Amino acid sequence: MRMPSPSVRYEPERIARIKAWLGRLIEFGTAGYAPEVRTRLKILNVVAYLIAAFTLLYALQQLATDARLFAPAIALNLAVVVVALLVPLAHRINDIAGALLITIAEFVALFLFTALFGTASGIHLQYFAGPAAFFVIFGPRRLILILVLTAIACVLHLAAATMFTSATAQIPVDPQVLHSLYVTAALTTFTMIGAVVYYAFRLAEQARAETETLLRNILPESIADRLKAAPDVAIADACDDASVLFADLKGFVTLAKSLGPQRTVALLNQLTHRFDRLAAEHGVEKVKTIGDAYMAVAGVPQPAADHAVRMARMSRAMLREANEVGRAWNVVLALRVGIASGPVMAGVIGAARLSYDVWGDTVNLAARLENQSDVGRVLISRETRARLVGFFEVEAQGALDIRGLGAEETWYLGVPLAVQGRAAMHEPADATAVAEQAGHPLNRLAAQQLRDLAGEAGGLGYEKLLQNRKPID
Repeated sequence: MRMPSPSVRYEPERIARIKAWLGRLIEFGTAGYAPEVRTRLKILNVVAYLIAAFTLLYALQQLATDARLFAPAIALNLAVVVVALLVPLAHRINDIAGALLITIAEFVALFLFTALFGTASGIHLQYFAGPAAFFVIFGPRRLILILVLTAIACVLHLAAATMFTSATAQIPVDPQVLHSLYVTAALTTFTMIGAVVYYAFRLAEQARAETETLLRNILPESIADRLKAAPDVAIADACDDASVLFADLKGFVTLAKSLGPQRTVALLNQLTHRFDRLAAEHGVEKVKTIGDAYMAVAGVPQPAADHAVRMARMSRAMLREANEVGRAWNVVLALRVGIASGPVMAGVIGAARLSYDVWGDTVNLAARLENQSDVGRVLISRETRARLVGFFEVEAQGALDIRGLGAEETWYLGVPLAVQGRAAMHEPADATAVAEQAGHPLNRLAAQQLRDLAGEAGGLGYEKLLQNRKPID
């Protein structure tokens, strides 16, 4: 078997070392500053290193061409190189010392280079790049300083253009060399302005994308769109029919004490991530978590005729996920769930920290049901049970005294029902006639959705489906 050569074998290690070295070089002098300031200082370090590198190349080129003729320019170039390399060290003074150092050095150098080669060299054009560069190296918050430096750059440009003509140039060079200097100056100026404009738009786009992502993580997508379209308009909606779920872990305070802070947070994070995934899979909207409690709603903000069915399916999946996480952590997660259906109110509250919340008797009832549910079971209200007819088996629990609401009939959620030829979760079109009868749990929106499924169940009627149903796990 042929072994790779040492040069090939160690190439990734060499590249990694070079990247690490460049990273330390870019971050030099930025430690101790806030993240956004560190970013600006790292950009300034890169600019300073590039100025030093290209200026050194100019000096070497002039040295090779005619050391005696270009001696003043060589000395000036080397001085700029030294100043540029001192920029990272200047960060130890404050966050603008390095930027001021390189700015003053460039102001003086451009003026003296124009005096050496004349305005035909175009070197004084590079003052135009100053205002764009100032926003990057000083930050947009120092607007007064940027305006002052911009005014100085303008004055120096006009002074150089007036004082140093081709006739007054101290270093006589061929027109071809002057043309080369002019092209270099023009390219440098346009490149600098273009790079800064691109950088500014890139930062703005990045900030917009981050804000968009954060907003959609906090609020439902439709609510986020409404808030963006009319940020000053209060969002408050009334929904006539929705389902609310509350779930929490019984005895979690004692469990948390035994786990400790880090393991408690890690366990809750894992469990919540699984619940969030289930919410997305079942078309349910997560509202919030409070400690070990989880709240979700279906049918809000987007209406859904099958909101109770969605919530019931999710609740059973939550119980399975809690068991799996408990086994993985070698602990008992005693999850209990309550679901209530009915009218709710929803809206966005807060200013500094936006929150989408849901209110109403239905919410209060769901919370009370969760509190009185047995561990590992889902306690549902009368309205929820009515909306699950033909979809789930239920077990009567009897009337419970719900604080603030009085006696309420409750049921424990059982297993899903299946029918021959088609699962009950996809009710056939023939059920629409029953759905439209007064008092039936399916509303007219659901009936319209069932019409769209016409023919898929082979004409099997609603009553026949109920006769043929059977429990499934």
